Amino acid sequence: MSSKSIPEPWRAFLSEVDAAANQEIELHCLGGFVIKILYGLERPTADVDVLPIATNREIQSVITLANKGSKLHSKHKVYLDVVGVATVPDSYEDRLMEMFPGAFKHLRLFALDPYDLALSKLERNAPYDRDDIKHLARVVPFDLELLTTRYREEMRSYLGIPKREDLKTLQLWIEAIEEERTSAS
Repeated sequence: MSSKSIPEPWRAFLSEVDAAANQEIELHCLGGFVIKILYGLERPTADVDVLPIATNREIQSVITLANKGSKLHSKHKVYLDVVGVATVPDSYEDRLMEMFPGAFKHLRLFALDPYDLALSKLERNAPYDRDDIKHLARVVPFDLELLTTRYREEMRSYLGIPKREDLKTLQLWIEAIEEERTSAS
C-alpha cells in the first residue's frame, strides 16, 4: 500500500513519525482514528490512540516526538496518545490487522479487530463511545454471540465492576446494535 492512500493530515504526520524512527516501531491502535480510517466514521478526531505495549527507547522517543503538545502536533494538528484507561480482551494481539502494510519504512500500525475495538470502549462508555458502537453496528455485521463470548472469556474479569458492565453497558450496547440493525432494514 502506498502512503498516498492514507488521508491527510494523517499521511504527513505518520510519514514524519516514520522518518524519525531508526528501527521498526509497532503501534497497536484503537479508538476513533481506527473507526474513522477503517470503517468510515465521520466524527472528527485529532489523536491516534495507541495501547501501551512493551516499550523500548525507540518507541518512547517516537511517542515523545508525536504526542500532544509536540512540534508535530502543532504542525499537523494530530498526535499520538498512549491510552491509560482502556481494557481490551486478552487475546487481542492475535487478531490485530495491519492498517497500512508497506506504506512506511519503520512504522507499522495495527488496528484492533472490530469486536475488540468495540469492547475497548465498554468501560468508559462515554456518549461518543456509544455513537461509535452504533456506527460500527451499521458497517460491521456484528455476531452478538461472539461479542458476548469474547467479553465474558477475555475481558470481564479485568473490569472494575463486572456486574455493572454486564447489565448496564454490555446489555445496553447489544440493544443499541440490535436497534441499528432494525433501523437499517
